[in-house]
Formats: sequence, C-alpha cells, structure tokens
Amino acid sequence: MADLRGGDLSRLRQLNSLTAIRALRGAGPLTLSALAERTGLSRPSMKEVVDELTGLGWVEEVPPSPGTMGRPARRYRFRADSGYLVGVDIGGHNVRAALSDLDGEILAETRQPVLPGAPLDERLAAIERAVSGCLALSCTALDDLWTMAVGTTGVLTPEGRITYSAAIPAWRGLDLGGKLREMFPCEVLIENDSRLAALAEARRGAARGARDVVFLHVGRRMGTGLIIDGRVHRGFGAAAGEIVMLPQSRWFDAPEHLNACEIVPEGTAPEDAAGYTLAAARSGDPVALAAVDRYVDDLAVGTAAMVLILDPEVVVLGGGFSRSSDVLLPPLRERLERACMRMPEVRASTLGEECVVVGAIDYAVDHLDDQLFTPDTGLLPLSPR
Repeated sequence: MADLRGGDLSRLRQLNSLTAIRALRGAGPLTLSALAERTGLSRPSMKEVVDELTGLGWVEEVPPSPGTMGRPARRYRFRADSGYLVGVDIGGHNVRAALSDLDGEILAETRQPVLPGAPLDERLAAIERAVSGCLALSCTALDDLWTMAVGTTGVLTPEGRITYSAAIPAWRGLDLGGKLREMFPCEVLIENDSRLAALAEARRGAARGARDVVFLHVGRRMGTGLIIDGRVHRGFGAAAGEIVMLPQSRWFDAPEHLNACEIVPEGTAPEDAAGYTLAAARSGDPVALAAVDRYVDDLAVGTAAMVLILDPEVVVLGGGFSRSSDVLLPPLRERLERACMRMPEVRASTLGEECVVVGAIDYAVDHLDDQLFTPDTGLLPLSPR
C-alpha cells in the first residue's frame, strides 16, 4: 500500500468529505449506512467524515419523524441553508429576482416593472429593489448572500461588459458586472438571458434531462441559448448563439411580420401587436395566418442552421411568443422536417416568463458546485462562511 503522507491524507479527507456532501445533496437525508453504501466508504470512515462535517457546519442530524417507535437510525442532511443565492433577470420591461438556498430551492421571488428607455440609475435601482424584496420576504440578510447570477439581454464579454443591446439602449458599453459588484457584497456572475433560459429548460423544464438543447427566445426580440453536453455554451468570447446578428438568418426583423400585420387595430401598443396577430391566427383569420407563415419562414432559417450544426436532442420554443406555441409549433416543425437531416424534438417552454430567473439560480448552483463541491476541482472551506 502506498505511504500516505500528511498532505495526501489531508486531500483524502477532503475528497471523502466532498463525496459525502454530493451524496447528501443528491438524495436528501441519509443514514450512515446508506451514505457508506453510496460513497463506497466503510461505515466507520463515513462516521468520521460526517462528524467532521457536522462540526464544521456543513451537515446536521435530522430529527426523527414524529411518532417514530424505537431507536431510529440517525439521518443526516446537507445544510443547504448555510448560505443563499440570488438570480436576477434584467429585461426591457421588468426586473425579476429570486432567492434560493445552496441547492437551488427557490424561497422568494419578486418583480419590478421598468420602462425600456429608463435611465441607467433607474434600472439599477429596480435591480436593488427586486433583490431587497427577496431578502425581506425570506427574512435573509444581505451578508448571507454567497453568489448572484444575473441574466440580461445583449452581447456580453466574459467579464460582464455589455458590447451590444438592442432592447436596452442605456446598456451599451456598460460594465454591468462592475456596477453590480459595487452594489452587492457577494460574488456576481453575468450571463446572457437566453443562455440562462436554456439552462432552466434543460434542468427543470421542457428539455429536462436532455444533454444538447437549442433554446429559441422568440418575442419582441430574437435570441438563442445553447446547451452542449449538459452545460451552457458561451463560446470563446461569450458570443455563441448570436445568429440574430447574421442578416441572412432573417431573424432581426422577423417579429415585424406579426407586429405590422394589417389587421392590428391602429393605436395598439407595440408590445401587444404581435399578440393580437397570433390570437387572430388562432381564430383562423387568413391575414393573420399569412403573417404567421412569413414569421415562421424566417424563424425556421436560423433554427435549421443551428439544428444542422449542433444536432440537438431538443429545441425549445420560449420567450413571449411561446404563449402562442399552439399556433407557431406546427408550421415550425413542418419547415424543420424539410430542412434537417435528423429532426429533433420541438417543444414549448414549460417555465414561461420564469425561465431566465430560474436559469440564473441554476447557473449559480453550478458555479458553487464547481468551486466547492466537485471532487476534481472543489476545495471545501473549513466552514460555510
């Protein structure tokens, strides 16, 4: 047997602790015997690991269920309430925030309306109000936040600077990551909103369990998010999936087929025009159906290109227009079947307007796992804080 010296023994204890935490996070409360079976450690070794993790505050014993007879086996759980995560969705018309424990269980959600043309300070203030609302609802202190993950429209640098944003003009050139790090005393992650929506659908929504996913963010603006081998794909410069920037994809102006349909009553608000057209198409109006056909013709061009390149298992239709998936999905499937060598599943979002903020929470959980709880890369701190 190899001679395990001090440093090796320390790392071995660390790995055993990480393995135990991952088992507890994946299964909930477990007995020592069940933990030993799941991790491959002996029961005495597992007791040493659990005792150490309990002393550090990462694990606690779960009280027996009421009415339990005899002497029940001790059960232990990971203390997901050791810290908290925040997800934020910064849209053109709303700022949404959600607060979760370290396992991603959402405990509070809030929404703050904001106008697309609002000044920068007003939008930043809406972000602060949305996060503060979550803290108040969950009786959580600001200092208990570990990580904030933020999804926003636009093309981002890996550091969180926005290089282009059609939906929020004041965003262009903004170091959003820097601004938010000045506002909040926790780690801040910035990501494109469509990518976070894709992650949410792959973890909790229409593409749950799928490893390769294309998310179509269809609404007043168009975007995509890519999941490759179960992970958000950003690309080398964090610009992956920006097919809307390619004129030949016909995506940039595609919503105008619905917004400018001649049946839309004069004076209809821009944000309601497409919905009016889609509702009329559902009722069988021939002019509206023709507008939908033109829109789907354009939508199918970029979608088919991504399907042919990535060969995804699932394509998810999300964003504001996904509320009319019954109108859009049949013609989209028909066009993709003509263009694609292998037809993926094409499904409607099941998370709706919550997809970005939920994806932000999942993104923060993944980041935490990579930092702390993955045996190959994690380094478990001596205590939760």
